[in-house]
Amino acid sequence: MDCARARGWDRFHLVGYSGGASVALALAALHAESLSSLALLEPAWAGNWDDASQAHQALWPGYRRLTALPPEQSMPAFVRMQLRQGVDPPAPPAGPPPPWMAQRPGGIRAVVDAFQTYDLDRDALRRFDRPVYFALGALSNPDQFREEAERLARVFDDFWLEVFPHRHHFDPPHRAEAEALAASLRSLWQRAEAKPSS
Repeated sequence: MDCARARGWDRFHLVGYSGGASVALALAALHAESLSSLALLEPAWAGNWDDASQAHQALWPGYRRLTALPPEQSMPAFVRMQLRQGVDPPAPPAGPPPPWMAQRPGGIRAVVDAFQTYDLDRDALRRFDRPVYFALGALSNPDQFREEAERLARVFDDFWLEVFPHRHHFDPPHRAEAEALAASLRSLWQRAEAKPSS
């Protein structure tokens, strides 16, 4: 929020992808008055609430177990867990991995721990009265991402789910179908601007 205020943004549209979308949810709970709309591109996590299925609850112990593996095993397993069964993971980029990849397993451990301990305020999100958009890849793990969409649809009054049939978490629409996603975001923003502020 300090960055937004430093730029003079009293109110703005917020878009987040994966872990960034989870952070966007937390910001919406804490600073709803600053957001004109919220766009969530497959949030990796959306609260530790009591309405999650057993399959969804089992994801997080699974993620924690794989973070204990060596990186050459944990990273492919991390990718596979986020894909629908039978969907092939994307091929790794050619050439040696960039230096920052060595820090990724530790970063994933920290994020998984944060998701398990953070108390996302569902009541505050229920009071969020601005439009909320959720982009979902049909080839992503439905126990994680589709269920997050279904759970959030029960929280937000003004909720729009868009499913991209050929996309998944590692081939997301903002990379593979940028024009289509941009059109949806423009529609969201126009609707938000036309909606009276509370």
